Amino acid sequence: MHPGHPAAELPGFGMPRSARRGSAGVLNVLLLIAAAAVVAGVGMFLFAALGSEAFLLCGILALIPLGICLLGLHWIDRWEPEPRGALVFAFLWGAGVSVAITLLLGSMVNEVLMTLLPLTPADVVATVVQAPLVEEVAKGLGVLLLVFVRRSHFDGPLDGIVYAGVIGAGFAFIENILYFSAALLEAGSIGLQLGFVFVLRGLFSPFAHVLFTAAIGLALGIAVRKPGGGRIAAGFTAGLAAAVAGHMFWNGGMALVYDDFFLFYFLMQVPLFGLAVAGVAYLRKAEQRLTRERLSEYCAAGWFTPTEVQMLSTADGRRRAVGWSAQFGARGPMRAFIREATNLALTRQQLVNGRDPRRNAAREERLLEELTRTRESLLQAAVSRRE
Repeated sequence: MHPGHPAAELPGFGMPRSARRGSAGVLNVLLLIAAAAVVAGVGMFLFAALGSEAFLLCGILALIPLGICLLGLHWIDRWEPEPRGALVFAFLWGAGVSVAITLLLGSMVNEVLMTLLPLTPADVVATVVQAPLVEEVAKGLGVLLLVFVRRSHFDGPLDGIVYAGVIGAGFAFIENILYFSAALLEAGSIGLQLGFVFVLRGLFSPFAHVLFTAAIGLALGIAVRKPGGGRIAAGFTAGLAAAVAGHMFWNGGMALVYDDFFLFYFLMQVPLFGLAVAGVAYLRKAEQRLTRERLSEYCAAGWFTPTEVQMLSTADGRRRAVGWSAQFGARGPMRAFIREATNLALTRQQLVNGRDPRRNAAREERLLEELTRTRESLLQAAVSRRE
């Protein structure tokens, strides 16, 4: 006998789930292929423009700040990991599509801005106005696309920050190759000039593009919690405005306000980064509380025990559970159980908010079925170990 289902209504109509998931899977694969093709095109363009030595050397150097960014985003994403395919697409969009858009439209937009701002120096227009505007629009379009093609997983502020951050990291990776190569080619050899640019961009400010684009992801993540296309449009507009403003401030700080980079860095950039870290930590705690609240509803309906809810809603409880399951070779099923339960809690939250009820009710049913099977495999592994 199965426990009572806490959802008000289960979908028993419409297209079968397998067909809906299959069509969505085909679309996501096609998008991945298209984005990968654009990245390949950008790579070939840079290889031809910079030369093989500069491209390869500076590409290796650019992997260091990229790794720093991805490690930070992995920490943010640990509670409810996003699908790898979606993260790969986000990176490809940042490193390929957004770069291509910037290269294609940057000069045209700059000419328009020069006409509109005739008294502003050309270098200020290009650096402080055009670059932030074009680059944030190019990156932000990728975040907006993910809202629609990954709507089952793009369900809150942290999801938006992670997807947007990966897009920003991809864009920064290519931009760093360009900046490092410019320093190398100008100096004619590896030396202080390349080292200085690497330290400033790669070590002192690797998260710059991540932070700018994260503003778009944060705003969209808040917007998608409740239904309505108007909320998404408003969220995108607000997030884009914040991203462009932050980018303008970043690029214009040295040129227009401060003469000393390190003074600007420690007085302005370090506090902003600290504020961002504090905000992410708060959102992680909020997501843990939400997990406990929603799983407690399933506990009351008989789907979970109180002990399971306690385990699933704390980081320490999850670590202990994975360690316990490793004793009988069931680390994989335990991680699957944790992942499915977290997805279930967030799906339940979407149902409570009235977002896409038909799709989310079907996903809720599927997750409950998967959880039941995963729990059975865990119990069988534990019993086999005792025997």
